[in-house]
Amino acid sequence: MHRRACLKPVAGAFSVSVSSLFRLLLCVLLVTLVACKSRATVEESSPLPVITNESTDLLFTWIDDKGEFHVEPKVAAVPEPSREFVRVADPVKDPAKLDDVFVADLRTVGPDGRYPVKTMARTEFEKLAVERRTNKKLEARPAASVLPGAERPTVIIYGASWCGPCHQAAAYLKAHHVQFVEKDIESDSGAAREMHAKLEAAGMRGGSIPIIDVKGKLMVGFDERAMDRALKL
Repeated sequence: MHRRACLKPVAGAFSVSVSSLFRLLLCVLLVTLVACKSRATVEESSPLPVITNESTDLLFTWIDDKGEFHVEPKVAAVPEPSREFVRVADPVKDPAKLDDVFVADLRTVGPDGRYPVKTMARTEFEKLAVERRTNKKLEARPAASVLPGAERPTVIIYGASWCGPCHQAAAYLKAHHVQFVEKDIESDSGAAREMHAKLEAAGMRGGSIPIIDVKGKLMVGFDERAMDRALKL
C-alpha cells in the first residue's frame, strides 16, 4: 500500500512536465511562424519607385523589337511600342530580393498621375530581350570628346551589370591588353549623364548598351571587327 501511494505523485509530476514541455514547444512554434510571416510581409511591402511623366533621377531601360536594350532618362523618351515592360533604376531604392528588378508599365498612367510598377526577376526581364533578339546592327560615329595625347588607346565602356555584350567587350579588350574603364550607368548617375552628353554631341540618339568610346569614336553595341578598326589593331 505504501509503495502504490508513493508512485502516484511521481507519475503526476511526470505528466505535468510533459504537458508543460509540449505547451512550451507549441508557443515557440507559434512565435516563429508569426515572425516569419511578419518578415515576409515587410519584404512584400518594400516601397516601389514613384513614376510620373515628370520623374527625374531615374533611368528607364526598354527593349526594342530586335531585343536591344535602350536607356533613357525620361518617361517621354520611351517609345510607345516598347512601354509594356520597362526596367526602372532608382538610385535610392532597391527591390527586397537581390535578384529582382523594378519594372514599370508606361502604357497608361493612373488617375493619380502615376504609372504601375512591380518587381520582376532579373532573368525574366532579360529573357524578354533574348526572345526578341536578332542580328544586331552596329555603328561607329565620331564623338565630340576626343582624348588627346594618349599613348595607348583609351576605351570607356558605358554599360550595366546585367549587360552581356558589355562584359564581352571588356573581356575582348583585356585579352588584347587594351586599357579600358567600365562605367555602370545604372549605379552611377554621373556616368549616365556623361554618356548622354557624348551621344548628344555626336548627334546620336540614346541607343543600345554598351556605348563604347574608343579614342573619341562612339560605338553602339559591341562587334570585334568594328572594335579592331577603331583601335587599328
